[in-house]
Amino acid sequence: MIGKHIRMKSLINPATGRTVIVAMDHGQIIGPAQGLERPLDAFRRVVHGRPDAILTTRGMVEHGFEALDSGVGLIIRITGGFTVLGGKFEEAMISSVTHALKLGATGVAVTVKFGHEREDEFTRQASLVADDCYDWGMPLMTEVWPAGKNVSRPSDLSAVKLGARAAAEYGTDIVKTYYPGTEEGCAEVVAGCPVPVVVLGGEKADAPIDTFRMVESAVRAGAAGVAMGRNVWGQPDPARMIEALRGIVHDGWSADQADSYFGRQG
Repeated sequence: MIGKHIRMKSLINPATGRTVIVAMDHGQIIGPAQGLERPLDAFRRVVHGRPDAILTTRGMVEHGFEALDSGVGLIIRITGGFTVLGGKFEEAMISSVTHALKLGATGVAVTVKFGHEREDEFTRQASLVADDCYDWGMPLMTEVWPAGKNVSRPSDLSAVKLGARAAAEYGTDIVKTYYPGTEEGCAEVVAGCPVPVVVLGGEKADAPIDTFRMVESAVRAGAAGVAMGRNVWGQPDPARMIEALRGIVHDGWSADQADSYFGRQG
């Protein structure tokens, strides 16, 4: 569809086929984390670094839209419905494709916890969202989150491979998932998934170089880029972190080059 094709260009750079997405959808789960306290200020700090897209919530957009830029893609999360206080970490529909369109979104995101005891419900839910996305020409990102009694850890290679392919099968356009620990493993995930795969950042890294090394490895393995949160907005200078990530993802920098750039004063 023409609409989806045009919107995908706002999410994945057509010149490189890659993307740097900053995830800013954490507030609905963990509250006002440092770096996300004020939506307007948080968006300003991130947009200054020129990411390809931002993944966020409707509440963040409603309270910080003035800082958004038409040159930065906007992905709205439409599943969730839990906080760290509840502890269940399950996924329910909390918004819709049509509401995301009203907010100016160029993509929507859902999470599917593959391996969860309610996997069937989560997958069915995401599949129906894919139908709506098809009708509206809206790109769909699925966060593939392996979980449950048959999953040793979310980054388990076999689980990530299966989840990424399953998400592509029901119609997702971009898979966001865990780096499976090795470059070879990441290459297996990419090879088995016919849509772009971006790796998430997970917990805050001990040092930026750890993030840069993981991103460099993922890109070498064929990943389409990154979708990171804490390791970007949790930095004192998020814009410079984004610029360093763009160097790896779009310009072929090494992890050491990115770390050197990030460590220099602007």
